[in-house]
Amino acid sequence: MKKVALYSRVSTSDQHPETQLCDLRELAKQRGFEIVGEYTDVISGAKSKRPGLDRLMSDARRHRFDVVLVAAFDRIARNVRHFLEVLDELHHLGVEFISLRENIDTSGPLGRAMVVIVGAIAELERSLIVERVKAGMRRAKLEGRRIGRVPLNIDREQVVADRKSGMSLTMVAKKHRISRASVCRLVREAAVIQSKVIAQVPQTHFTELETAA
Repeated sequence: MKKVALYSRVSTSDQHPETQLCDLRELAKQRGFEIVGEYTDVISGAKSKRPGLDRLMSDARRHRFDVVLVAAFDRIARNVRHFLEVLDELHHLGVEFISLRENIDTSGPLGRAMVVIVGAIAELERSLIVERVKAGMRRAKLEGRRIGRVPLNIDREQVVADRKSGMSLTMVAKKHRISRASVCRLVREAAVIQSKVIAQVPQTHFTELETAA
C-alpha cells in the first residue's frame, strides 16, 4: 500500500480547505492509498513562503510518503515556474504527483511524459541561469570589478597569537574586527600548517635533539 500526502490551499479564511480534502480523501480511498499526512495553507497563491507546502516538501525529502495528491495545479504553486520546480523535485525524490482536476498522474504514461517535459524545461532554466551568471561575471571582470568576497586584510599571525594567549573568541574578534567564525578558521588553518611542518621534519632531527639534551 502506497503512502500518500494530501495538500490543500485556500486564499482566504472564509474559504474551507476541507472541501478539497474530502475529495482527496475519497480519491486516496479509491486508489487504495494510506493517508499519512494532510498539509493545508490558508494563504494567497502569490505568496512564496507557505508553511504547509514547506512542511510537505521537507517530509518528501525524508521519504515519508510515496504520493502527493492535490485538487489542482494552482493549489500547489504560485506560478508556472514554481510548479515546475516542485514537480521536478518530487520526481527526483521518487514521489508521484496526482492532480484531481487536471487528471494528471505521474505514474501513468501521460504523467511520465509530462515529467520528461518538466525535466527538460527545468534543465533549460538552470542552463540559462548559469549562462546569465557567467555573462555577469565576464562583464564585471571587463569593468574591473572584483568578483567574490574581499580577502581579509588582517594580521593572521597576531590573531592566532591572541587566541593562544588566552583571549576569548569574542575579544579576539572585536580586536581585529572579524567574526568569531573567522577567528576559529584562522586558528584551525594555523594548526594544520604547523602539523604539516612538523611532519616534514626528519625523525632523526628529533633524535639528535634528544641526544644533545
